[in-house]
Amino acid sequence: MLDNARIEFVLKLRAKGLRDTNVLRALEIVPRELFVPHRYADLAGKDIALPIRCGQSMPSPFDVARMLELLDIQPHHRILEIGTGSGYTTAILARMAKDIVSVERFQSLTVEAKARMEQLGLSHVALHWADGLALGEEFGVFDRILVHGRLDHLSSSILGALTWQGILVAARPVGGEPLPVLTRILRDDARALAQTAFGSIRAMPLIAGTS
Repeated sequence: MLDNARIEFVLKLRAKGLRDTNVLRALEIVPRELFVPHRYADLAGKDIALPIRCGQSMPSPFDVARMLELLDIQPHHRILEIGTGSGYTTAILARMAKDIVSVERFQSLTVEAKARMEQLGLSHVALHWADGLALGEEFGVFDRILVHGRLDHLSSSILGALTWQGILVAARPVGGEPLPVLTRILRDDARALAQTAFGSIRAMPLIAGTS
């Protein structure tokens, strides 16, 4: 997108209610067209989800921004992203915090995302081909965790990776509702979990293992 088109793109997101200036600035900087398959290049500036390889999709910019606002990201944070996908959200996170670790279950998506990070000069991003639902202790702990997909169960490996006063954002199932709910989970100093729902969001269930 040209500069004017990118500014218009961000203004439309602001008109939808987004207010976090750090999120909006990162959205303006990161070129979404770099992450979109060539056949959808003309749709890069639209606020819609788009299909990518391996039967996956990249979320709409508005949904990305919703998730990032709930994370309340600070520059010193260490962030874990589960579900790299095209790497679009990864690149946005990299414009907001100093240390990003992203895991993806599809090897081909991981390879492609790494190439995009190198193209953008984002050297503080570590991408791994791994099962995001079964992370080892070698990954350490994180101030923020962003999960792309419906997280049906809060596994011990994910919760163990969240530091005290850490925040996890994911789509969570609610009763018999057809769509999961975007949920913010705060881990307080007593290691209790406080969950707050922020409206429905389209999300596929996470699948264990690598592919």
